[in-house]
Amino acid sequence: MKLLLKNGTVYQAGKLLKNDLLVENGVITALGTELKADSAQVIDVTDKLVAPGLVDVHVHYREPGFTHKETIKTGSLAAAHGGYTTVCAMPNLDPVPDTPAKVTAQVALNAADGVVKIKQYGAITAGLKSDELLDYAGMKAAGAFAFSNDGCGVQTAGTMYQAMLAAKKLDVALVAHVEDNSLLFGGVMNAGKKAKELGLPGILGISESSQIARDLLLAKETGVHYHVCHVSTKESVELIRIAKKHGINVTCEVSPHHLLLSEDDIVKNDGFYKMNPPLRANEDQQALLTGILDGTIDMIATDHAPHSIDEKTGDMRTAAFGITGSETAFALLYTQLVKQQQVLTLEQLLELMSKNPAEAFKFEAGSIFAGAKADLAVFDLKHETTITEADYFSRGKNTPFTGERVFGQTYLTMVDGNVVYQKED
Repeated sequence: MKLLLKNGTVYQAGKLLKNDLLVENGVITALGTELKADSAQVIDVTDKLVAPGLVDVHVHYREPGFTHKETIKTGSLAAAHGGYTTVCAMPNLDPVPDTPAKVTAQVALNAADGVVKIKQYGAITAGLKSDELLDYAGMKAAGAFAFSNDGCGVQTAGTMYQAMLAAKKLDVALVAHVEDNSLLFGGVMNAGKKAKELGLPGILGISESSQIARDLLLAKETGVHYHVCHVSTKESVELIRIAKKHGINVTCEVSPHHLLLSEDDIVKNDGFYKMNPPLRANEDQQALLTGILDGTIDMIATDHAPHSIDEKTGDMRTAAFGITGSETAFALLYTQLVKQQQVLTLEQLLELMSKNPAEAFKFEAGSIFAGAKADLAVFDLKHETTITEADYFSRGKNTPFTGERVFGQTYLTMVDGNVVYQKED
């Protein structure tokens, strides 16, 4: 099958170039002007951006065990709708993929039901909340690309040290949800002025940064590729900045909601604003933006965390933690940080959402060149649209961004040359 994308602006090798792009048998075979191809299906992408398919190293698909929140099919359709072609699925499932057999089953399920490429995390410890170490070599052989206990911080330093040694031996990343449970004190939002105003228990920033400090020293000792999930505080950014200067093999991600919102945006006790880590203070938000600009923060990852409506409505004390993000991330970030605030260039945003995560985790993704797999996203940067709940493919509707006016709507998403999402004209 041949597809010819005509007259687009192609993001290629760090530059935006007016080019056509030819896809044959799932591979990009030519880039240039005035391309012609007999028998090719032609898609006119005039005035649109042709980008590498986005890469999200942090999603939750809830299947098996919690399919009322999301399924692999609905989650991956949501990813395609947002321009993502490669995603990494966290292991907080039932059963937890914490043995080679369970990883094998999960990888098969992902492949059967996913419309995008789904990389699977194996657990760090049995059941995610224990100190029992696992058969990491067996899980890697079964298809786990990295290990994480996301949703649960590893509480014991010795357990984390041993897991890091094992991950280093296998040359895979250890990906950490950093949270010291002894410092939580039942908090539901950031411990700051807004929590006091709303009369809600706060989550201390040090519950995150203190565990990062511990883990960075362990990573220095072991040499493992240590990746920090959803960094949210100014102290965390500074610790990672210092670690990189000392040659520690650390990467980290930031979520769109932490870049675009702070605790100041929470006007009432609303479960849609409950997420972990929580929306922090304005100075934390600014530190995250600085961290992106100086290279401390490597990539943007959504932490797409769908829940049913009844799990998210009402009091923050009882609502579930989490916010969806797959379908809104690019458009929101392009609109607010590139187009309106001009904090980032379009090229920088694309690197943070495609090239950088692909390179950090050694994925065959994130770049457009002749011979590359045709994993592509086409975005309409010209026309303003409204984010509406009716358009979501995800079962989760739990985001406060519904109703926002945005540019950068996904027009088309392609995986291995197959169109997995196309906007209806």
